[in-house]
Amino acid sequence: MYNLSGKIAAITGIGGPEDDFSNGKAISCLLAAQGAHIEGLDINQRDGAHTQAKITDAGGSCALTLGDATSEADINKWIENIIAKHGRIDILVNNVGQSERMSPEDADTDVWQKQFALNLDAAFMASRATLPHMKAMGGGAIVNISSVAGIRYLGKPQIAYSAAKAALQHYTKSSAVIMAPHKVRMNCVLPGLMMTPMVTRMAEKYAGGDLEGFIATRNGQVPMGVMGTAHDVANAVLFLVADESHYITGTEIIVDGGVTATIPR
Repeated sequence: MYNLSGKIAAITGIGGPEDDFSNGKAISCLLAAQGAHIEGLDINQRDGAHTQAKITDAGGSCALTLGDATSEADINKWIENIIAKHGRIDILVNNVGQSERMSPEDADTDVWQKQFALNLDAAFMASRATLPHMKAMGGGAIVNISSVAGIRYLGKPQIAYSAAKAALQHYTKSSAVIMAPHKVRMNCVLPGLMMTPMVTRMAEKYAGGDLEGFIATRNGQVPMGVMGTAHDVANAVLFLVADESHYITGTEIIVDGGVTATIPR
């Protein structure tokens, strides 16, 4: 099942630490393990190279392009080069994203706009560049990584992130309907509280460096008692890009251990 042999998968934000898995790294490694050739984009050469090495060391295939997912020029050039090399793109995963805390009465305009650029515009631009090629080849699969913050307030002020992710979900749903006659499927994955390398940076920024306490608090907010991992996100992506999900489009898979099904804590 979920055989991706011969498929070309373009993924933004594939980088991750050498000894840990970000969402992008886990997604890239899993799709490569299922046979896809990965065309990865990352703004950080070192982190991107860690993922590329992880894939190639395991016998997979991965090319890395250094670029900014919020740059229209970088995105267009990346997609054009993939088409020039392979003549096709079967899978696009728009993975980049990051949250900044801000409340409505003191929101900084520049930060607001950068949040939308990263969490919404990047996916829009990569999809726009890819869709004509998928349409021409008779189909394809696009997965946008959103967040449960797009459907629920999570107890922290992150209005730009939440608004951008909500917009991403509705962009995906509307676009999926438009592209359905062309057999191009578009779906979202909505991670909840996940144990990724980002948690360490968040603990430094918001919990005075108390990583252990920060992790315990986040685990306590999840009905299953523990945060998910990047591999949980990757498994949902794999399902949505595989041929087995050929009749699924315009929807979301929530990967949150039950957070959005319960009363906020």
